[in-house]
Amino acid sequence: MRVTVELVADVKAHGWSPEELVFQHPHLTLGQVHSALAFYWDHREEIDADLARREAYVERLRAEIGESPIVAKLRARGQI
Repeated sequence: MRVTVELVADVKAHGWSPEELVFQHPHLTLGQVHSALAFYWDHREEIDADLARREAYVERLRAEIGESPIVAKLRARGQI
């Protein structure tokens, strides 16, 4: 399921086709990519919930850590 989640996240983030997924993940065959995407459609609710949990976790970490000193400095200079 880990590979499926990673591939689905790539499709959602970048809109990649199965062929592009193979290019980006050369250790996978086109058949494996299609199988992973088929698995996603058979388990969509569970995988979407897992992706949402991961995103929420990252957002909590970002909130806890706060802005990096480099980003703060660039923001103060108006460079970002």
